[in-house]
Amino acid sequence: MPMKILTDTQLRAHWFKTRSREYVVEAGTFITPAARDFLREQEIALRVLPEGGGGQVMPQTPIPPRGTPGRYRDASTGVALEEKPEHMTHLRGNLLVPKGHPRIVLRGKLDSLEARILETQLAAQEEGFPQVIEDLEELYRQVQAILGAEVKEEPLPDQRLLGLDEEGLRRVSHHVREEIGIPHPVPSWKMGRLCVALNSLRTSVRETELAAVAAFCRGTECDRPDLIRGLNRLSSAVYIIFCRKLAGFYREEGK
Repeated sequence: MPMKILTDTQLRAHWFKTRSREYVVEAGTFITPAARDFLREQEIALRVLPEGGGGQVMPQTPIPPRGTPGRYRDASTGVALEEKPEHMTHLRGNLLVPKGHPRIVLRGKLDSLEARILETQLAAQEEGFPQVIEDLEELYRQVQAILGAEVKEEPLPDQRLLGLDEEGLRRVSHHVREEIGIPHPVPSWKMGRLCVALNSLRTSVRETELAAVAAFCRGTECDRPDLIRGLNRLSSAVYIIFCRKLAGFYREEGK
């Protein structure tokens, strides 16, 4: 069973709907720092069900049928809204936030990152490197997993990339000369379109990671370290593909 996460968004949705002074979670649920702050602020008691115990976690707020008063809710205030304002969008369920909300910005960055991977795959196809396409497809699926974990507020499953675990990705990306056989490269247009695209993709991953930090981290606390870690691994994987391409690791199709 995947680990469950209780976020402040879930708590706010339940609180604004019920004003209950108790919230029930299953044993082993991870409580984010922001959720703990909200529990303290509203003096909500957290009851943890024992392993194998009966009962269910409080349901998330559903979207009522069209025409129901208060069909939407402002996620930050709990104010009921009959219609969705154009400047707002869904955070989750019927909870709305401004389109400039940090989590919505992050989702946009992840969407752009998927598009950049597709563009890089096209460059790999044009230059005849099918293995690069396959490796990038693995990264594409990882971005989809990160986006899904963020939207659904679920833990990001631990996953190897390019056959490497977290320690392996760190080792290879930090010790390029020893692991791949070339010094850390300085990007140049002379490397060709595919390598330039891979380097651009690497910077896009970094920008997305910064958006995730802005959305979930405050000082030394971070609500979603799993997403930050996943994006950091992704950045290392792109850099490894970039270096492997320069080192002649990938065989050109037909040669």
